[in-house]
Amino acid sequence: MNVSTNVPPRGPAEPLARRLAELRGPAPQRTLNARSLAALAANPGCHRRAVLDAAGVDKSALAARLGRPAPFGQSPFAIARGVIFESRLKADGYAPLLEPLRHHLGVPVDGHAPLLVPDLLHRSGPAVRADRTAQALARAAADPEAWTLLDHPMLRLEVAGSTAYLEPDALVVHGGRCTVVEIKSFPVLDGSADPAKVGAAARQAAVYVLALQHAAAAAAGQPLDEDPYTEQRLPGSPRTSVLLVCPKDFGNRPTAVAVDVRRELATTRRQLSRMTGIGRLLEVLPPDADFDLAADEDGAPARSTGQLAASVEAVPAAYSPDCLSTCELGFHCRAQARCGDRVEQLGRGVRGELGSIRTVAGALAAADTKSGDLDGADDAAERLAYAAALRAEALETAALSTAAPGATAPGTTAPGAAS
Repeated sequence: MNVSTNVPPRGPAEPLARRLAELRGPAPQRTLNARSLAALAANPGCHRRAVLDAAGVDKSALAARLGRPAPFGQSPFAIARGVIFESRLKADGYAPLLEPLRHHLGVPVDGHAPLLVPDLLHRSGPAVRADRTAQALARAAADPEAWTLLDHPMLRLEVAGSTAYLEPDALVVHGGRCTVVEIKSFPVLDGSADPAKVGAAARQAAVYVLALQHAAAAAAGQPLDEDPYTEQRLPGSPRTSVLLVCPKDFGNRPTAVAVDVRRELATTRRQLSRMTGIGRLLEVLPPDADFDLAADEDGAPARSTGQLAASVEAVPAAYSPDCLSTCELGFHCRAQARCGDRVEQLGRGVRGELGSIRTVAGALAAADTKSGDLDGADDAAERLAYAAALRAEALETAALSTAAPGATAPGTTAPGAAS
């Protein structure tokens, strides 16, 4: 299980930290973990989520105050099952965990080479833990013959001007390199697991790999390689193949699955690099905007629903139907898109096809334009008409493939067609 904390930058960024604290109010700061970063990387254009996550605002509580709560988050039963499974793996000196690690990584059996498990000061604050992790990782990478297990290390990652502290389940260091180990409670049945859960775990692990890559490059005094598919073989640098340790079949015996996260890593790097700095986003906010969810001395909310809604509206969102499964404010943003008749409610694909047309009514009006009147239509209407023609052609091809064997498969595009 993963526990991580996001902390605003120190030193010169103190005014930014103060502004983020003002936005959050006296409410406790919410943590920003790898799961949140993976969801944020999937929608880098959403300024609303970037600001709320940087300020540590409880988006679930905010959505409830706005009247549109979302059934979002991990099941408490899944969390409890994960905690129990991980505790069993670490019993008897990590003996159950070492069994699958020996098969995939070559960890030696007892007596052949000692397994070093340094103390990472788990009871300390995130900054202290991150410093201790960096020291332990450097020592482990300096001895290529030693085997070191870092249990719940703490990693730093700069995201749009704020510092996120991330906590993978474990790192195995040997030969100067490290491997991310993620413990998941979903089962591996007959050698395969749920693709959706494996994909989510891979995106989460890619965030850890990215943080380790930045740390290794900074320690070596080198810039991070621009090609995300290239492994920089630096001391302490991570391998791009991670290990998912899961229950085998329907028991509690662990098994490990190696997952190549280069594709997820490339996507995460590209998306996080596109995010606008938090400082620039805060500059356009009204001075009185905040997301204070605390109550006053009488127990009444310090901010009314209308005030919170106005502050949320002041931060632009980039809604798509995918947000309903990845963001606590998804239902609120969907309601806004519907009330504003915006095309975002139809999905990213449709939004991209419509170009400068921003409303569903405008799209329908452009679709009603006859082909003979296209000379007077704007460029957006022409693109819409062209996209509609391609879609009609694809539907016709799909119908033919159903009726005639050997016809073009559904979903394919005729040669030379452009989207």
